[in-house]
Amino acid sequence: MFPAFQEQPGEEQERAPAFVSGSANPLARVLVLRRIEVLTQAVVLLLAVAWLKIPLDVAPMMAVIALLAAVNLLTRWRLARGAAASEGEVFAHLAIDVAALGVLLYFAGGSANPFVSLFLLPPTLAAAMLSTRYAWSMAAMTLAAYTFLIFWKLPLPPPQGDLAQFDALLARATGGASEHAIHSSGFALHILGMWLNFVISVGVVAFFLTRMAAALKQRERELAVVREAVLRDEQILSLGTLAAGAAHQLGTPLATMAVVIRELELNHGSGDTELREDLLLLREQVDRCKQTISQILASSGQGREESLRSLALDAYLQHVLDDWQLIRPHARLSVTLHGAQPAPLIAVDRTLEQALLNLLDNAADANGASQEVLRFTASWDGDRCRIEILDAGPGLNAEARQRQGEAFFTTKVDAGERAGGLGIGLFLSNATLERLGGKVELFNREPPQSGACTRVTLPLARLKAQS
Repeated sequence: MFPAFQEQPGEEQERAPAFVSGSANPLARVLVLRRIEVLTQAVVLLLAVAWLKIPLDVAPMMAVIALLAAVNLLTRWRLARGAAASEGEVFAHLAIDVAALGVLLYFAGGSANPFVSLFLLPPTLAAAMLSTRYAWSMAAMTLAAYTFLIFWKLPLPPPQGDLAQFDALLARATGGASEHAIHSSGFALHILGMWLNFVISVGVVAFFLTRMAAALKQRERELAVVREAVLRDEQILSLGTLAAGAAHQLGTPLATMAVVIRELELNHGSGDTELREDLLLLREQVDRCKQTISQILASSGQGREESLRSLALDAYLQHVLDDWQLIRPHARLSVTLHGAQPAPLIAVDRTLEQALLNLLDNAADANGASQEVLRFTASWDGDRCRIEILDAGPGLNAEARQRQGEAFFTTKVDAGERAGGLGIGLFLSNATLERLGGKVELFNREPPQSGACTRVTLPLARLKAQS
């Protein structure tokens, strides 16, 4: 769901681009255009033979038109069954159109036929709908067909009957008889000029349309990212409102619990060491909850500058780990901090600390009753800090890899002592780290190690304290 979440390098496999079936399918548009193409070709051939009396070889030309119609019907039947079409299939259908047009022009004068400019349509469609390599391949194919028709074709017979003198009549009517004679004497140069014009046109179409199509696709991707960000921000705002309300309502029951625990300590904790330790732990947890609620309510009215605290990076991380050990006193944690000394001075608000606490909680829950300790490793240089949290749990299954970072999705279940998760810790942690220019990567550890690795990368440029 979020761009900042990435799987381990090498896990993603390339997939061939595919289009959904339906009206949004480019192949469906090609079929609509081909229907017009078949109808137009049939009408033009009928007019040329019946009205202009041009003696064309009708049989092979009608066979090509019929074949195009059959391909169109077969493809439409296949799409109606819900099958998707790849870019390669769309390209193949455009290639069929080029081949059909080439055959028709071969029997009707080749490159001298005025309809030879229709070769521009397939590369235009390819540039608008397909990737760059397909667009340039289609441009090369149409150019090759055009060039072939310059040298190999059947000559276009002149019209018969009353229209046989049409050219001479038109020349006399426009007063251009002498110019027409000059044009006839230099017809080979005219054909060459038409070919050069086609080369330039197809190159311009392929170059500019592919760039325009790529820009539009990039814009669509950016709009999709913005829409996801807006949706995420709305979810975070809703969660923040609910959290503020819950913090206000939890103050009274926590105060009551603190009073009751104090009375239990006074009445029953003096003679029983184990009970005294349990009551002490319970009081510390209640105090921690009260402190967290107070910080939430206090920080909600502060600006970012008012809530910043300047600490050396290693001291800050150690402070976060100490706070987490108070929350999870029974969790075993191995800590490794290494980097350039003295560590850079950073100034961050409590949201980053809460994000790291959430990730540590998730790793500890995944670690479960494993005998291995939870490993926290942080390293930094002048530009960035990288944190890795290694657990020895069951790792990420296929669904977790696909849906990691979604709000309200959790792999935690009620295990008796600890309740199942709400599915918002990872979501909020990612939102915080993304806001600071960082990212979170979750992936399974390399065999034979079991469990998962949570990797956090943070740019220090946005965290360093201003001197």
